[in-house]
Amino acid sequence: MRNKQYGVFFILLSLCYGFFSSFAIAEKADRDKALILNADSVSVDDVDQRYILKGDILLVKGSIVITGADSVIQIDPEGYQAIQIQGTPELVASIRERREGPAEEFMQGRGKEILYDNKNEVLTLIGEANFKRLLNMQTLDNLSGWKIQYDDQQQRYLVIPPTTDASLLSSPPLARAILSPRRKTPIK
Repeated sequence: MRNKQYGVFFILLSLCYGFFSSFAIAEKADRDKALILNADSVSVDDVDQRYILKGDILLVKGSIVITGADSVIQIDPEGYQAIQIQGTPELVASIRERREGPAEEFMQGRGKEILYDNKNEVLTLIGEANFKRLLNMQTLDNLSGWKIQYDDQQQRYLVIPPTTDASLLSSPPLARAILSPRRKTPIK
């Protein structure tokens, strides 16, 4: 029975992809911006290009703003960042990013853990994850689930159910999406 539910679940996610595929992509200017780190303490390993941040984290890279409790940032030889940020029950990990296109369109996400791969432009929210598309501060689309992965290059979302924790499997819903209608621009 559970396998049949997963089948229906993934079919619905595929349909959701059709709605979400019209998203504008992330603001490209963010790629070349400096990464600004704020934390209670920072440990820097220049040889391995690894930064460990502790306590009340604020990371800013252009229009991208990430908050959380603890973070590890690994920089590869090409200069791309892989960011892992943890939240706590008191301070959830969050990310907000301006989108290309309409002036006031943002993507906003939160979870117990956030993984951001700057090179491949993949964002993963883990643990009670929630991801929204906002226009003029009004929620247009809202995804929630145990794990949400967004591939910005492919413009694809994937809501992933828990795989090992039986208590999580028994607490529906595994995924939920609220999608606003897309308006097509008339051809002139």
